[in-house]
Amino acid sequence: MNEGGFEEQRREAWEEYERLVTSVEKGKPEVGVADLPRRFREVCSDLALASHRMYRGRMVDRLNALVIRGYKLLYRSRRKGSESFVRFIVADFPAVVRREWRLFWLCSALFWVPFFGMMAMAWIDLDWVQAILGPEGMAGLEAMYGGEEEQIAHLREEFGSNFMMFGHYIQNNVSIDFRIFAGGIVACLGTIFFIVYNGLAIGASAGYVTYACNPQSFWTFVAGHSSFELIGMIIAGVAGMRLGLAVLKPGRMSRGKAIAASAKRALPLIIGAAGMTVIAAFIEGFWSAQRMPAEVKYTVGISFWVLHIAYFTLLGRGASREA
Repeated sequence: MNEGGFEEQRREAWEEYERLVTSVEKGKPEVGVADLPRRFREVCSDLALASHRMYRGRMVDRLNALVIRGYKLLYRSRRKGSESFVRFIVADFPAVVRREWRLFWLCSALFWVPFFGMMAMAWIDLDWVQAILGPEGMAGLEAMYGGEEEQIAHLREEFGSNFMMFGHYIQNNVSIDFRIFAGGIVACLGTIFFIVYNGLAIGASAGYVTYACNPQSFWTFVAGHSSFELIGMIIAGVAGMRLGLAVLKPGRMSRGKAIAASAKRALPLIIGAAGMTVIAAFIEGFWSAQRMPAEVKYTVGISFWVLHIAYFTLLGRGASREA
């Protein structure tokens, strides 16, 4: 086929391909945009064929330009996805948490005040701790944290492998975060209840172990993952409170629209909290029960707390200003 015949035969396809590319570039995709990948491959084939037959430069240059434009569109989404993921971690997530600083400190108080209060009750009046944990809970803590060997033996007997521990902790921690978040739909009451309850239960456990068991066995176990797990839980509470406020104060919108808008606003929070929970479960399953010097575990745990403070305080300042 001569050059003129080839161009005449393929002109309509090229024009259709260029129309689709232009519509996507303008942000207004037209009908048939789903065929863009197939048409891109056809134009690539045409370019290869035209180059092989040594057609005149004008045609090759046009096809080459069309291929470049299509390539940028088709492969931009993949790069954009990875870039968005990185941006979310290093900028958007900490910026969103800072924007909700009032709810963050409220949820922090709802957790930490009961936590430290129940820890103190282990020395003031142990009946309060027993009321929260029950005899079975206290016996379980004694079996697990009576000493370092008891803790490791208990975990290995119960789970069998680090991976099984990892899976259990994901299921347990995610279910807690989900209840905290979903409870917000009941006018914030569910979120408040679950945060306070976890503060009481975890504080009672920490206080009883420190009072009656082997404190080092407990604190070396929780040191590494505590920052991820507890801060993630509080952020899930922030997301739940944001949802509940839409129920309480929908403003000029209908309650349904207000809930939908708040759910969209809370989405980055719950995604970030879920990511922190997964990291906590990974550390808990593969690191926390390993035999190593207490100083190492305490150093790692303190370092993670310091890094979290720096992360939520410093990162994403530009994203905050843009928002």
